[in-house]
Amino acid sequence: MLDIRLIREQPELVKAGLEKVGADPQMVDQVLAFDEERRRLETEVSEMRARRNAGSKEIGRLKDEAEREARKAEMRLLGDAIAERESRLNQVNAEQQTLMLSLPNLPAPDVPPGKDESENVVVRVVGEPRSFDFTPRPHWEIGAALGILDIERGVKISGSRFYVLKGMGAALQRALITFMLDLHITQHGYTEIYPPYVVKEHCLVGTGQLPKFGENLYRDIEDDFWLIPTAEVPVTNLHRDEILEASALPLRYVSYTPCFRREKMSAGRDVRGIKRGHQFDKVEMVKLCRPEESAAELTTLLDNAEDVARKLQIPYRIVQMCAGDLSFTAAAKYDLEMWSPACGENGGEWLEVSSCSNFHAFQARRANIRYRPEPGARPEYVHTLNGSGLALPRVMIAVLENYQNADGSVTVPEVLRPYLRGLERITP
Repeated sequence: MLDIRLIREQPELVKAGLEKVGADPQMVDQVLAFDEERRRLETEVSEMRARRNAGSKEIGRLKDEAEREARKAEMRLLGDAIAERESRLNQVNAEQQTLMLSLPNLPAPDVPPGKDESENVVVRVVGEPRSFDFTPRPHWEIGAALGILDIERGVKISGSRFYVLKGMGAALQRALITFMLDLHITQHGYTEIYPPYVVKEHCLVGTGQLPKFGENLYRDIEDDFWLIPTAEVPVTNLHRDEILEASALPLRYVSYTPCFRREKMSAGRDVRGIKRGHQFDKVEMVKLCRPEESAAELTTLLDNAEDVARKLQIPYRIVQMCAGDLSFTAAAKYDLEMWSPACGENGGEWLEVSSCSNFHAFQARRANIRYRPEPGARPEYVHTLNGSGLALPRVMIAVLENYQNADGSVTVPEVLRPYLRGLERITP
C-alpha cells in the first residue's frame, strides 16, 4: 500500500509513477477526495461528541424539569446526527481503503521505462548454451522415455496442468529442493521456515495477492482458508502487526513449499509439458530489512538465486523488468531465466525460474510490519524483498534438457549427486 501522506503531499509524483506502471493516475484524485471527506467527517464527529459531552454534563446541573427535558431531547437529536455521520465515516473509510488496496506500487527511480515485457533489459548472460551433436528433445519426451514423468496419469487424477513424477523423477526434484535449501542455509545465511500451506485472507492482503488476484487463488470457503500461491505469503506474514528491533534486521528466511495457482491468466499458453501447473514446488527466499539496506539486499538476493544456476552449471540470464512489466507489488524486479534447449515452440527458450523483487514498504504497510530504528524512536515500516531460490518445475526442465544424452539418458549434475546416493546418470 502506498503512503497516504505521499499521495497528499506529492500527488503529481504518484500520478507519474502510476502512469509508468500502466495504472490510471486518476485514482489519486479519487483517493484524495475520499481522504478529504473522511477528515472532514472525523472533525465533525469529534466536535459533535464534544458538544454532546458538554450538554450531558449541563443536564445534570439544570434545576428546571422542563428545561432539562428540552436539553435531553436536543442531545438525542445530536446523538442521531452523530450516528449518521459515523455511518458515513465508516463507509468513506471502507471505500478509501478499498481504493488504496487497488493502487500498485510505484517504480523505483532506477527502474527503466517501458510499456511491457518487450522493453525489459537483459542485464547479463552467463554461460554458453550447449551444442548438441543430436537433435535435443523436450522434457516431456525425455521424461516419458525414462519413465520418470507421467503427464497422462496426472491429468487422469486431477485434470489439465497436473502431472506425476515417478521414481528418479521424484528423487531428482527432491534432490534439487534439498540442495537449494542447504545452499541458502549454510552458505547464504538464511533461516529455514516450515510454514502452513493455508493462510487467512488478511495474509494475502498483506502481501498484495488480494484483492486484485483472487480469481487465481484456491480457497476453502467453509473455513475461509486460502491455499498459498507462494511461501512469500506465510513467511512475510510471520511478523505481521509486529514492531521489530533494529538489531534484529535484516531477517533472511528460506522456505520450501508447494504452491497453488489457478493459472487463469495463462490459459492457452505453454500447454505442453510441465512449464505451467496449478500445483508446483518452490524454494523461496524472503527478507525484511531497514529501508536504507533494501537496495543492497536485492543485489545479494539476486546473487543467491544465481548461485543455484551457477552450481548447476546451466546457462542463465538476468533480465531487469521495465516499469510497465513490474508486478503489482514490486518497486524493482529482476528475473533469472535458465536456458531450455527444446522447450519452446521453435526450439530453445529462456525459462523464468526466479523473480527477485524489492517491495520497499508496500507490503509492510499492508501487513503492518515495523521496526524501531533506535530505542524509544517512533516505529517505521521495514522494507520487504523476496525471490525464488529457485522454482520447480522449470529447473527440472532445464536439468533434463541441458543434461540429456543421445542415448536417452540424463547426466545428473555433479552438485546433485550427493543427494542421489552418488548416481551419475538417469537411464531408462
